[in-house]
Amino acid sequence: MKKNTTYAADVLVTALAPAIWGTTYFVTTEFLPQGYPFHVAMLRALPAGVLLLLLVRKLPEGIWWPRSFILGALNFSFFWAMLFVSAYRLPGGVAATVGAIQPLIVIGLSRLFLTAPVRPLAIAAGLLGIVGVALLVLAPGAAALDAVGVAAGLAGAVSMAFGTVLTRKWRPPVSNLTFTAWQLTAGGILLLPVAYFLEPALPAPTTANILGMAYLGLIGAALTYFLWFRGLARIEPSAAASLGFLSPVVATLLGWLALGQSLTPAQIVGFVAVLFSIWLSQRSQLPR
Repeated sequence: MKKNTTYAADVLVTALAPAIWGTTYFVTTEFLPQGYPFHVAMLRALPAGVLLLLLVRKLPEGIWWPRSFILGALNFSFFWAMLFVSAYRLPGGVAATVGAIQPLIVIGLSRLFLTAPVRPLAIAAGLLGIVGVALLVLAPGAAALDAVGVAAGLAGAVSMAFGTVLTRKWRPPVSNLTFTAWQLTAGGILLLPVAYFLEPALPAPTTANILGMAYLGLIGAALTYFLWFRGLARIEPSAAASLGFLSPVVATLLGWLALGQSLTPAQIVGFVAVLFSIWLSQRSQLPR
């Protein structure tokens, strides 16, 4: 019973990360300059990573240099670049749901890299989650899907799936805060040349821009990824990945509450299906 209680607490703490990530789409479209996805991704990662490095005062050693950059690319550079591209080209709720295939990818990668068992209940939960987000996206009145935005969202989901599994496989002998600092900094460094060569210079930031970037960097990056990596060290990657369904739930709720977007009966059914799929996935991983 004690193990189950500890496991449930770890799941709840980890769930805070994707729930907060669900606000990314709202902040991106309402507070940030439009048309600068790579600059925004870089400014979200690098300052937060450097700040954490100043706090932990520890750099990678040996094999952890290349591993930090690989994980930084998977979890931040490529993933965030694709996320912001999809956020700019799709409505918030749609952008947040196109990555619904990620938990199923994580199940396959966990089997490949971690020799984790493939649980039928976890697969069923992943499929149910896809149905739920499909109801959110394809409900009557939903905006038409942009092909580039959808492709970017799916590419980001694949990247995050690899990052999730490899973060569990590669666990350095340092604190989760230090591990987070390494990855954030590496991801930001990788995005610097991309932003410089592929996009024009950012315009002078407004107060809203500064507040939006501060939120995404401190709360949406430093805090949430610390919680996420902490969770990956304690629960199975497939169980953690299913928590990602909370992002589209939060994003769509924000679209309804803050932007006046419609919420149809089909979308409400989608909410229920998504939440049940998360519960089912956690049930499949619960320690016996």
